[in-house]
Amino acid sequence: MTRMRVVHLVDDTTAGGVMRVLDHITTSVEMAQTARHSVRVIDRRRLTIGRIDADVVVSHLSISWRGLPMLLSLRAANARASLVHVEHSYTESFVANNVSRRGRFATLLRTSYALFDRVVAVSHAQGRWLSARGYVKPDALKVIQSCADMSAFRDIARPNGSVRVIGAIGRLDRQKGFDTLITAFRTCSDQQIALHIYGEGSEEAELMRLADGDPRIRFMGFAPDPVAAMAAVDAVAMPSRWEAYGLVAIEALSAGRPLLVNAVDGLTDHEPLGAHVVRSPSARTWCQTINKLVAGNLIPQPPMENLKEDSLEARFATRWDELLMSFTPEPHRQAQTS
Repeated sequence: MTRMRVVHLVDDTTAGGVMRVLDHITTSVEMAQTARHSVRVIDRRRLTIGRIDADVVVSHLSISWRGLPMLLSLRAANARASLVHVEHSYTESFVANNVSRRGRFATLLRTSYALFDRVVAVSHAQGRWLSARGYVKPDALKVIQSCADMSAFRDIARPNGSVRVIGAIGRLDRQKGFDTLITAFRTCSDQQIALHIYGEGSEEAELMRLADGDPRIRFMGFAPDPVAAMAAVDAVAMPSRWEAYGLVAIEALSAGRPLLVNAVDGLTDHEPLGAHVVRSPSARTWCQTINKLVAGNLIPQPPMENLKEDSLEARFATRWDELLMSFTPEPHRQAQTS
């Protein structure tokens, strides 16, 4: 059987979850059995994209009014290809925290998504939001939870004894909620625990100010090896204000680290895998949860059988195969109408 040609378009190659997912897609032996995946970097300042030699074109591009002409040109120049958009960014909590003109934003999303045959939500929570708001027609929506190769994280030795080092891993950006975490941690009285923050970004100076020299809080800088960073902590905290999915979450759970997550967006997808969901985003609740964690008083989570071996990767590959095989080899069908 001739394999499909699938070209993935990306306009932000900053090290992070999206690029790790794309690296997994293009190197996965299992996914290569049904399609030839490749990545093309697009300059987001461009107004047009020409014809792409592919059966399926997958957009990982940022949706914006400025980028809409480029998406229109992509549709026009690739009428015979099937087009897919993967929504890595926008969520219900993103809108609540960042969007003031919500009617205009809704128009942008509906207009942009209508150019694609399928829109992929990267979490069930995000998918429910896209569906409930009518941003994507039900027959065009597909949920494929993000994934990368978790084998190195599964190989990390499990922590012994009580939690002493809590890790926060990600960009030092308002989105990640590390300010709340630092405030919460500083009110915890246990002097034998530590908070290690891995990452760099625009909020670094403000976060250091909040830490105020607390010797228990260490800024570790950018982690070029996420496996080594995970191995150095006993638990992981993700107090994000919004998060489409959160790849760090399955990394932590695959490594057998207790995981605390805010009850927002795709982070709630990780509760069935064993994450502890912090039901209130307040610093007080986070401090209480950290105290329970280090004291060993959190209610044990269900067994994480679905994190063993390569089940997450297999599920990811299966969902992508299902999506790709839903396209017929005939000339491109009409995109969903607005």
